[in-house]
Amino acid sequence: MVPMAPTVHGFDWPDRFVTGTLGEPGSRTFYLQAQEGKRLLSVALEKQQSAALADGVDAVLDRLMAEDGNPFGIPESAPEGLEDDDPLAEPVEERFRVGEMRLGWDATTSQVVIEALPLPLDEDGEVVDAEPEEVLVVRLPVGAARAFAARTRSVVAQGRPICPICEEPMDPDGHTCAVPDDLA
Repeated sequence: MVPMAPTVHGFDWPDRFVTGTLGEPGSRTFYLQAQEGKRLLSVALEKQQSAALADGVDAVLDRLMAEDGNPFGIPESAPEGLEDDDPLAEPVEERFRVGEMRLGWDATTSQVVIEALPLPLDEDGEVVDAEPEEVLVVRLPVGAARAFAARTRSVVAQGRPICPICEEPMDPDGHTCAVPDDLA
């Protein structure tokens, strides 16, 4: 049997591409949300995936910026006017939960390419080895990519404060940590 090609949810020049959350710190659900006109797509992911994606986007751009003469005009930070502090657009309907992400660069359009693939699950919710049925592909110009990374870092940082002793998140209703051996 020939495997089916995945459905590609492509956003080549999105009006908006952001990381956002629903819920309270400690029980937030993270989303990537792409919007082009009236078309809206949201995929859920983990906080750590969000942070890694922001770091990866900046790493790609930093590497390109360091090339002789910065041939792609990569900005050091997000240009003014590209900040997006608005909440996620409604309705937030999870298309899939992200299992794998890929980052790339399209030199022909000077865009960062982000691919998000679903976590392959069977009917019982168990992870399986299977080809994805769909994929989100977003292409961002360099300024928008810097703004995306900055917003993502801000969203990740809005979580629970980190305990200075055990370096674990502290809950609003209290925190008990084990004192590390070197501080006991």
